[in-house]
Amino acid sequence: MLVVLAGDRLLSVQQVCQGCLMADQSGQPRWRQGQLRCGQAISQLGEKVPVQFECQMGFRIANIE
Repeated sequence: MLVVLAGDRLLSVQQVCQGCLMADQSGQPRWRQGQLRCGQAISQLGEKVPVQFECQMGFRIANIE
């Protein structure tokens, strides 16, 4: 499940990405094959921390299972 990290809160991508010009046609982030196509990977913060990405709009996005 993709989530947006905002400080110590988790937000759904539906709340944030709906109005983004970089989102796909359904208002979702461009997530393909484990990569965020509308952003770039942030260096891994630790083994137990999910891989994070920074989108073009400056939000941090993580894939939490």
